[in-house]
Parts: sequence; structure tokens; C-alpha cells
Amino acid sequence: MTSTVPALGTRTAEGSALQAVLLDMDGTLVDTEGFWWDVEVEIFAALGHTLDDSWRHVVVGGPMTRSAGFLIEATGADITLAEVTVLLNQGFEARIGQALPLMPGAARLLAELSEYEIPTALVSASHRRIIDRVLSSLGSQHFALSVAGDEVRRTKPHPDPYLVAAAGLGVDPARCAVVEDTATGVAAAEAAGCHVVAVPSVAPITPAARRTVVSSLEEVDLAFLRGLITG
Repeated sequence: MTSTVPALGTRTAEGSALQAVLLDMDGTLVDTEGFWWDVEVEIFAALGHTLDDSWRHVVVGGPMTRSAGFLIEATGADITLAEVTVLLNQGFEARIGQALPLMPGAARLLAELSEYEIPTALVSASHRRIIDRVLSSLGSQHFALSVAGDEVRRTKPHPDPYLVAAAGLGVDPARCAVVEDTATGVAAAEAAGCHVVAVPSVAPITPAARRTVVSSLEEVDLAFLRGLITG
């Protein structure tokens, strides 16, 4: 395809440039954070326990082992971490098989990144089996690679997933823009040295150095992301 629009992903050698965009999945591109909580509520209800709604802020955005482990400990439920992990994945897969709503602005942003051939990765704490199901709806062609929570030694809030993604794309983490919706994901991206755009989904996130907070993904486009990499 021929275009007269300048390649937005490049700059002169003396300046900084956006080298890649790394995107979280649940709550960032797909409106599924509520799905996870609904599944957790159902599983623990079947075990005779009611989840406190305030716990939703504790479990959102984290690896399944941390979230499920917290709920087992908080409720005293008679179930192992391995058992509840299987049930969580099964329940979530059932829901996304029925509907997978995208976050406002997600489809437009992915199309723009693809149009300008910006290296893009999907970086999630969800397991590979879940990511592959979601990719079929998001469009795997939009992503050069994806990193799942069960494929790294330490997942979010540790920097490993974003460092793995940057290495896989052959880019400098400091020249990557990350889009995240939770404090856990933001912490992982910042620990990796990336610039972060936070689009809070469940709990509020405050602005900070190298962190920009917006209310919707509809506020984010390629020009916006390029503007984050200033030096």
C-alpha cells in the first residue's frame, strides 16, 4: 500500500523515537475485567462463600496465582490453587465464547498501529489459552508477538513480561509506550523502564513521572503515543 502520510514511527537519529507499543489485554483492549470477577464470585459461591466487593480492587490486574490465592486465603475456601485456576480459566473461556466486547477506541488504535507498521505486542497476565482465544477476536495480525502470564518466570507487577516483549521485538524498553488499566500493570511497565499510558478500568490511578492518565482509550492515538517519547 502506498501512502503520502509520513511514517509516524520514525525520527531523525539525534532524537528519540517511539519504537514499539505494548498493550495489556483485559480491561485495556477488551472489556473483560468484570468477566473475571463474575467468574470468581460464582466459583466461590458454589463453595459456600460470598466475596466482598471491596476485594475486587485487590485482585484486579494481577496474576491468577496472586488473585486466586488471595481469595482462597480471605474466604478459607476448601480448594487448592491449582483447582481454582482450572475453574477460573474454564469460566472465563465460557464467557468470552458468548461475547467479547472491545473497549471504546481499541479497534481504531489497533488499526492505526497496523497501518503505520508500528511494532506492537500484547502483554497479559492471563494464561496462553486465554490470550489465544482473545486474539482470534482482536485480530492476531495486529500483533508481532504476545506474552502470557504463564510464559514468564515472574508476571506483573514484575517487569519481566514487558522486558520479554521488548526483547522479542528487538527494541529499547525506554522507547516503548505501554497502555495499561491497572496499578499492577502500570508497576510492571514502569519497572521495565517504559513510558506508560494508564486508562483506569476498576481502581483509580494517579499521574506520575513517565505516566500519563487518560479516561478512555479513545483519547489515545499514534501521535499521542509518539509524544510520550521525548528524550
